[in-house]
Amino acid sequence: HVNQPADYSFNMINFDGFKKLFHRFLQVKGPSVDWAKINRPPEELIQPYDRIKARGLPDNIAVSLNKLAVVKLNGGLGTSMGCKGPKSLISVRNENTFLDLTVKQIEHLNKTFNADVPLVLMNSFNTDEDTKKILQKYKHHQVKIHTFNQSRYPRINKESLLPIAKSMGTSGENAEAWYPPGHGDIYASFHNSGLLDKLIAEGKEYIFVSNIDNLGATVDLFILNHLMSQPADKRCEFIMEVTDKTRADVKGGTLIQYEDHLRLLEIAQVPKAHVDEFKSVTKFKIFNTNNLWISLPAIKRLQEKNSMDLEIIVNPKTLDGGLNVIQLETAVGAAIKSFNNAMGVNVPRSRFLPVKTSSDLLLVMSNLYTLDAGSLTMSKKREFLTTPHVKLGSSFTKVQEFLARFENIPDMLELDHLTVSGDVTFGKNVSLKGTVIIIANHGDRIDIPAGAMLENKIVSGNLRILDH
Repeated sequence: HVNQPADYSFNMINFDGFKKLFHRFLQVKGPSVDWAKINRPPEELIQPYDRIKARGLPDNIAVSLNKLAVVKLNGGLGTSMGCKGPKSLISVRNENTFLDLTVKQIEHLNKTFNADVPLVLMNSFNTDEDTKKILQKYKHHQVKIHTFNQSRYPRINKESLLPIAKSMGTSGENAEAWYPPGHGDIYASFHNSGLLDKLIAEGKEYIFVSNIDNLGATVDLFILNHLMSQPADKRCEFIMEVTDKTRADVKGGTLIQYEDHLRLLEIAQVPKAHVDEFKSVTKFKIFNTNNLWISLPAIKRLQEKNSMDLEIIVNPKTLDGGLNVIQLETAVGAAIKSFNNAMGVNVPRSRFLPVKTSSDLLLVMSNLYTLDAGSLTMSKKREFLTTPHVKLGSSFTKVQEFLARFENIPDMLELDHLTVSGDVTFGKNVSLKGTVIIIANHGDRIDIPAGAMLENKIVSGNLRILDH
């Protein structure tokens, strides 16, 4: 009954995809992994980055660059940071948004090497319209930008297992009835959009996929060269960048050896009894950064054979009205087990710099980082390679409120740990060093005065210094 044929075919493809996923969901009983079969991956399947870097670069790296496309996962909204619209349009540094930084990085690459690396954005029905509006502003940049949409699937009532949508529309009472089914959907929707074939026809062989909010995910020429220099019969079709786990990363998915394949193990797949073991930093030492290098012909082959069997993640949600629903999702990295000669590369932590909260935002806006051609690098003046541990309380959750509480971003070069709770504001040119804890009691307010230097200090109670 839909007038637009394009819309109709998009909906039919969506329903077909959902039907397959739902069917598999009904069949699968119990956890998808047998804990006893899990092994640590053999050394040679997870190469240290330094070993890959030590091979150097050939003079003609531009030839390899011209076989690459960069894909950014751009389906998410900025709601968790109190923003409306696509998360990629939040300003993170010097008025640059995530999207601005991405375009600058790729443009810099194209200019430096006289290459033609296109940017591909995987949008969702939540972000597509707003993102496309903004793309006008990059018309005169030296980077081709393509977009495609990830699928739109119906949320299901947890009790009845029936879709809660009343019609195909996404507005009004139906707004909460649909969801984008996780980034594992990239393979099917990329293929269905026709963009996969288009890029292959243009001579592209690999995509570099990452989350748009990971500011560390820049194109790495050494990893690219490693992919391109493999002998044809041993072509590596999938590289997952992993990095060493710290206490802050205990929930991240990890790579395991399972029935002769590398496989991504997510916390959602772990039997309850083994969750603590999964979280330990000793048994599973690395986690997935979601920076992935994937062969385009291999995606095409696997899609056409319908042989990518991604584990289903069941994500329970409670809607505003209190209704319990589930949404079925898959993860892009879970496909690693289907590709030939897949491997992990253990990269420096600097390639994993996600901005999920205002605490992360504080770090990337500060003098801990310098910005060069769209890429953030840790300041040479910082003595430690690790970033400070920052915990900002609920008064800082929303970006607007967060910005209002800082006259400017404090000097954090020598900071190890910062905890801020309650109604706290920072004057101009504050300097924070060592461990700083600032706790305003309920109903009280703490103003850190301009020019203050706090080193290993606990500030609590009520502090207001007024100019007269």
